[in-house]
Amino acid sequence: MASVNNPVTTTSGRSAGSGPARRTRMSPAERRAQLIALGTEMLTDRPLEQVSVEDIADQAGVSRGLLFHYFSSKQDFHLAIVQEASQTMLERTAPDPSLGGPYEVLRDSIANYVDYVSENRETFIALLRGSATGDPDMRGVFEQTRTTMADRTVANLHLLQVETTAATQLAVRGWIAFVEEATISWLRDPQITRDELIELNVGALPAVALAPGMIAALLGAGASTE
Repeated sequence: MASVNNPVTTTSGRSAGSGPARRTRMSPAERRAQLIALGTEMLTDRPLEQVSVEDIADQAGVSRGLLFHYFSSKQDFHLAIVQEASQTMLERTAPDPSLGGPYEVLRDSIANYVDYVSENRETFIALLRGSATGDPDMRGVFEQTRTTMADRTVANLHLLQVETTAATQLAVRGWIAFVEEATISWLRDPQITRDELIELNVGALPAVALAPGMIAALLGAGASTE
């Protein structure tokens, strides 16, 4: 088995499923990051529960025992994969205030969300399943992801002079659950176009969170730019 202090790895950029590659030395931090990256890569074509320790160790060119030097258990490894997937999704879907109006910012964020989920279906499902698992750490990742999305949505509502209240925050969390369900249902059976899904998700926010006058202001601003 490779020494923990001097681990070795395959060359960077090798995709899952490829053959043996030249090995280079890797620091412990780089090794852990590599193992998580291989795990998230495998999520693109298989469920989280099918991301095996044996496959990851083989792709990284290390023993299974060395992998457990970085993760206390298979569940701990899967948790790290889900945490990485959550961070990536949040980065991909972050609002871009440089776009100008609130409609443009919201639509861009939702478009990025739909595209991320379309490209990473199994990763997205793994995040959603985290809320139903018996593992409190998995549930914690899911809840933190949803909270971050809700907080930044509420923060951007100030562009419409919408006061942040307990009712607004609750409505936004409900809207996020709607977007999750609508998007995953669309992936299973896409009876409408991508753009129609995006408009559905965008239009649902003012419908649940804003006063009637605010709804007209938001959607009117979006329509005037098209």
